[in-house]
Amino acid sequence: MGAKQTGIEAEPTGRIRLAYLVSHPIQYQAPLLRRIAQEPGIELTVFFASDFSVRGYRDAGFGVEVKWDIPLLDGYRHEFLPRLELSKAEGVLNPIGYGMYRRLQGRGDDLPFDVLWVHGYNTGTTMLGMLAAKSLGIPVLVRADVWLGDRIRSGWKLAVKALYFKMLQWVVDGVLTIGTMNHAYWKHYFGEDVPLFLMPYAVDNEYFQQRSKEAEANRSALQRELQLDGERPVILFASKLQGRKRCSDLLKAYGDLVRRQTLSQQPYLVIVGDGEERSALEEQAKAEGLDDVRFCGFQNQTQMPRYFDLCTVFVLPSRHEPWGLIVNEVMNAGRPVIVSDEVGCYPDLVRDGMERLVFPAGDVAALTAALEQMLVNPEVAAAMGRRGLERIRTWSFEEDVTVLRGALMAMTGKACRP
Repeated sequence: MGAKQTGIEAEPTGRIRLAYLVSHPIQYQAPLLRRIAQEPGIELTVFFASDFSVRGYRDAGFGVEVKWDIPLLDGYRHEFLPRLELSKAEGVLNPIGYGMYRRLQGRGDDLPFDVLWVHGYNTGTTMLGMLAAKSLGIPVLVRADVWLGDRIRSGWKLAVKALYFKMLQWVVDGVLTIGTMNHAYWKHYFGEDVPLFLMPYAVDNEYFQQRSKEAEANRSALQRELQLDGERPVILFASKLQGRKRCSDLLKAYGDLVRRQTLSQQPYLVIVGDGEERSALEEQAKAEGLDDVRFCGFQNQTQMPRYFDLCTVFVLPSRHEPWGLIVNEVMNAGRPVIVSDEVGCYPDLVRDGMERLVFPAGDVAALTAALEQMLVNPEVAAAMGRRGLERIRTWSFEEDVTVLRGALMAMTGKACRP
């Protein structure tokens, strides 16, 4: 699909005005937006429909009040759109941010935007934004963390979804895919008609590597806090305590592993996170007599590297997990990971001869075997962690910016130049 014309003749080179439309400030995205804002030739403005994540809110998944302890709005130009609130609950149609048509046109001394990039594709805010861009002849890039292995839907729902994507194809000019499984999703719905640009789903690698190194010096303090013997291995789970995260499977596998008594040092299981299943998980651990399980509750962003440094191996046994950015984070601490085959990042991050770290989702026996295999040989586990660290270095914001520049060039016909 060729680049659309904005009504202004494109120069071969020049600054590209990029509008990014997203529901609210997101802790994972803020560092990337700061990095893009520093890139010569790209003039970025971010538009939000809501500020709830800045004010603090009760997270439905964690089940606790959350106020992020990292800056969400620093280092990039941003605006909050006027919004229509239909209820107090955040959702697909609430709130609806509006006014993008006027902003995309430019105002005062601002020139019109060259490209609109939206995060997500099925909310009232994103649809209004894409339609506004379409009417102005401004090309649209979309990015969303979805994959084909999502929850099962009925035939009529799939038919409606296919019809929706036919309409969506009319307004979308390119897709910024986050990885292999996400790429397959968009290929399935758009075929060859819409160009796809692989823009890796990354975290702030430098931040997590540095904070993990700093945590090493204070590891003993956290071990004392959690009453851990520093000589014994630690299995770490960190996520929302919801059904689809399958922490219950990990507890079962851990219990089976402990009862086998095949390891010279019995491991601890440290569970970081909160949510609707916490009480049931605590009861499960108690019923099985698992005294070496530690429930640590919700931990904010700046605290997570302490737990990454503490662990011997990290496990994410989720079902229907579109990506799993926590895996990126812990790999930056040089720790090996075990994930289910329904964690969307695994084809891209858990590879290079380490396939045994991927197990079939819901298969407790396979998870138990993977844990045993990992812990029986600490040297091999450490080597896997080092290889994972090298892998994650190539899955970074720098690759994101390179791909974004290429996508903007394809959309506008001009290179980004200061």
